[in-house]
Amino acid sequence: MQSEGRLQRALIFCHRTSILSQWQGAAAQLGLRLDLWNGPKSASDAADGWLISYQGAGRQQEALKTELGRWNQELLLAIADEAHHLGVDPDEPDGPVWGRTFLELSSHARLRLGLTGTPFRADNLAFCAARRVRVEEAGQLVEQIHPDLSVEPRELIEAGDVRPLEFRFQDGWVEHGQEGLPDREVSPLSAEQRESWRARNLRRAIRLSDSSSIAQLLLLRARTKLESVRKRHPRAGGLVIARDIEHARSITLLLEEEGDQVDLVHSQDPGAPERLNGFQCGEADWLVSIDMCAEGFDASRLRVVAYLTTVVTRSRFVQGITRAVRMCSERASLEAVPREPSYVFAPADPLLMQYARSWSLSEPYRIAAPQRAEDSDSDLAGDWRGPSLPMEAIEDGAGAVIRMRTPQLPRFLQR
Repeated sequence: MQSEGRLQRALIFCHRTSILSQWQGAAAQLGLRLDLWNGPKSASDAADGWLISYQGAGRQQEALKTELGRWNQELLLAIADEAHHLGVDPDEPDGPVWGRTFLELSSHARLRLGLTGTPFRADNLAFCAARRVRVEEAGQLVEQIHPDLSVEPRELIEAGDVRPLEFRFQDGWVEHGQEGLPDREVSPLSAEQRESWRARNLRRAIRLSDSSSIAQLLLLRARTKLESVRKRHPRAGGLVIARDIEHARSITLLLEEEGDQVDLVHSQDPGAPERLNGFQCGEADWLVSIDMCAEGFDASRLRVVAYLTTVVTRSRFVQGITRAVRMCSERASLEAVPREPSYVFAPADPLLMQYARSWSLSEPYRIAAPQRAEDSDSDLAGDWRGPSLPMEAIEDGAGAVIRMRTPQLPRFLQR
């Protein structure tokens, strides 16, 4: 479009500063120059566009708006990377900032392009500049977001552009009790339907206690699978997504005791970006992280993911496991289609297993309808049961492994 004179420059927004350099490198391969925006003095008329984080755009909105005024904005392309971050709530004018900032700065652009691999939000808010469509559902009109272009993961797998995933869910039981009381109740990890019990089961299941615990056995089986994968893919690596920093350190110690080389990264570590970059081209066996290896992190040598966190939103789970579907040109020339699978190890939490069954399918994103005050009041009244002393998860034990292969590919592709 630039060569045809329909666009002149691009303004690209990202949710993390570490992603900006990936855009810059990709643009350079096409002969385009993208400059990082660090204030008016950093702007160059020779650049084909600017790169800025959503947070940075919010802090420098007025200065950026003034600088954009020097451009012909009728020839401007505004790109929102991971556009689902741009939630907009019409009932909260002082709500999420990133969406309002993007709308304000791109209001005169010729074209807005939103990109996302997880086109939904846990709060079911609409995200800005997306096409909203009303459809009838169960006799009621509801609003959905419909993309202009949707590429299904299943299509990418069948084309050989990404790897299929195989899941290994570590099942087991969790024993519950109350302090000072002799009664005990055993809850099966994969079959528990009571939400409060399910959540307590998962918190217990990801703890590293002893060799018979669910988390420890899960990690050891993930290690064994990575060793097996490395017979055909020598540089393959693994990713462990932990609950918090102390949990991540415990996992790191366990893997190092087994003889593995481990890179530990978290947002409070100033050297984390360098360690992430080092893992992509390095020799570490495992990358252990809490919150830095979901969206945007690209390391095509990842082949095994161990999901050991209590965050069970669909978006976080899908973002985490799909770090292991990336293909590089080197491996693409060596593997037949469909590609060799990557593997996900996780506790047999019912929600996680539900997400695993549908990760390769794109579903319409339904926008939540505003809740009326009277509905809210009646719901509260109906749910009120008074205070209680919940049972605590006090012990766990590993059991069988639940295997799940998705998607179910056509037979001729499985040969």
